[in-house]
Amino acid sequence: MKFASLATILSALSLASTTSAFTTPRTHITTIAAGNTYSRSYNTYLEESTLEGENAEDTAGEETTQEQQVPAPPVAVAVESSIPTTPPRTATTKITAERIEKATKERPYPLFLAEKAASILPSFESDTYYPTNTQKERIIVLGTGWGAASFLKSIDCNKYDVTVISPRNYFVFTPMLAGASVGTVEFRSITEPVREINSKVRYLEAAATEVDPKTNTLSCVSIVCEGNSCETEEFQIDYDRLVFSVGAQTTTFGTPGVEEYCNYLKQVGDAQQIKNAIVNCFESAGLPGLTEEDKIKELSFVIIGAGPTGIEFAAELLDFIEENGERFYKELLPYVRIKIVEAAPSILRPFEDGMKEEAIRKLTRRIELEGVPSLQPLEILTNKLVSEVSGNYVYFKDGEKIPYGMSLWAAGIGQLPITTNLIGALGETEQKDAQDYARGRIAVDPWLRVIGGDGKIFALGDCSCVSSSPMLPATAQVAAQQGEFLGDFLSKDYCIDEMDDKLLPPLRRNPGQSKPLSDKIASFAMGDDEIAPPFQYLDLGILAYTGSGSALAQVQIAPGGGLPGANNENWDPVRLQIKGKLGFGLWRSIYLLKMTSPKNAVLVALDWIKVKLFGRDISIL
Repeated sequence: MKFASLATILSALSLASTTSAFTTPRTHITTIAAGNTYSRSYNTYLEESTLEGENAEDTAGEETTQEQQVPAPPVAVAVESSIPTTPPRTATTKITAERIEKATKERPYPLFLAEKAASILPSFESDTYYPTNTQKERIIVLGTGWGAASFLKSIDCNKYDVTVISPRNYFVFTPMLAGASVGTVEFRSITEPVREINSKVRYLEAAATEVDPKTNTLSCVSIVCEGNSCETEEFQIDYDRLVFSVGAQTTTFGTPGVEEYCNYLKQVGDAQQIKNAIVNCFESAGLPGLTEEDKIKELSFVIIGAGPTGIEFAAELLDFIEENGERFYKELLPYVRIKIVEAAPSILRPFEDGMKEEAIRKLTRRIELEGVPSLQPLEILTNKLVSEVSGNYVYFKDGEKIPYGMSLWAAGIGQLPITTNLIGALGETEQKDAQDYARGRIAVDPWLRVIGGDGKIFALGDCSCVSSSPMLPATAQVAAQQGEFLGDFLSKDYCIDEMDDKLLPPLRRNPGQSKPLSDKIASFAMGDDEIAPPFQYLDLGILAYTGSGSALAQVQIAPGGGLPGANNENWDPVRLQIKGKLGFGLWRSIYLLKMTSPKNAVLVALDWIKVKLFGRDISIL
């Protein structure tokens, strides 16, 4: 029996309602191709061949001219194959171009909603076969982020031996790092140890340095400490399947001085460092002998990047000044300056214009405090390109510079060295051609199998790219859905490996075996009972806190025409816009429901109550 998470249940229930559907699912499915090109209209080149057991011989087929062709890797072929089954049972099926094209199209919206609703129901039917031998396949999971955490919740540990490798032994609820950086919530309230997420998995505290797809080997390094002495130890570990979910790192775009002088907001350690830096700025500004100019410089906070991370941090910092500044630093408040710097013409680019205007209104509001002159500390600077950051100033390409006491860089993400290493290790496979589109991410097929990885490696989250148009956003929402999909997918009984150098769509080993209602609906929507349903992204909307008990919530309630993208004039989805106090209530409710455990939800709720009653803690730890 399988039960969905509480957050998934409530999300699906809101989706199922007729008047308040949470969003419209948008499908981003990879086109499968066996030639040197693929079409963005999802037409495919497929090579006709026949496989008969181990002595299969390929028979070349005919190609059909397609429109709007761009380079893409071969990841599947049209074959007639004898699919091995366990237990012994042969299912002979013909895989044609038309069949694959039909199966990988987006599933219709009403049926997709029904599929999601059915997935929250307990299932008493299983399509998983458990081997009679005691040897389980070993799955190595790299990372402990959103994708990995969702995967660990849904993977069947009775079928696999799962090992997690990461230098961090906990999952962190990253959307609340902005609040943690000013003391709105405690750091431990938004973290969950890996062993509590799934007690059946093995955890190794180490960092992966190299992946060898040819030998299915992973090279790692760990830090071992005895007393005050620490040293590094290297080791190798074999895998049967690798789940690559390392996420991404903050990128500086080569801007001089960013790494040396700017703070980031990606990890708990970053938030703790920012919290200490904020308090240090106030304490330094209170020292005797400082001029008014010196105080303004010390209390100037520059936030580079006006996406959700930068905006939510600015809102939390403004709340700290408004709610606790009068109590601790009343005489210093007139010197506080908060500047949000954005290279684009506007802030919060994913939001509609009306929502952006509401965010600007709330962020630039005047603050009235007893005994303090009227304050309007926050300023938004758009169309400003940072050229350099020094120890005291942020320089812009237009020649202007502004002083700062603390700076935060929230302007983008880039790939980790281990991601680049894996792409290089795949060598002259189809992955190389796929990089024309993936651009540094790992290209995967519709079932999240790494292209060129022989079906042994899967990638998800910010480090991966489903080779389709458009590219999925690098958000926690995408990673979490991919992790849940992959865990559920691997727990079922599909043929997912290469056969005679051909990477086929995953097929059911035993077509006659019963399957859950959600899979039956998906199969009906696809028009195929044997091919596994591919990953389909459901956009649950976007949220942003704007301060003073106000937030933005934007959700799609009806789809646009075709696929989203700058070149699609028909893409005009209907979006529900919620803001103000109602948006704030939704923002907090969603975040509590998305917590990894009831314990975290209770701790965060208690933190909010504690801050309301006693204020934020300003201890420098």
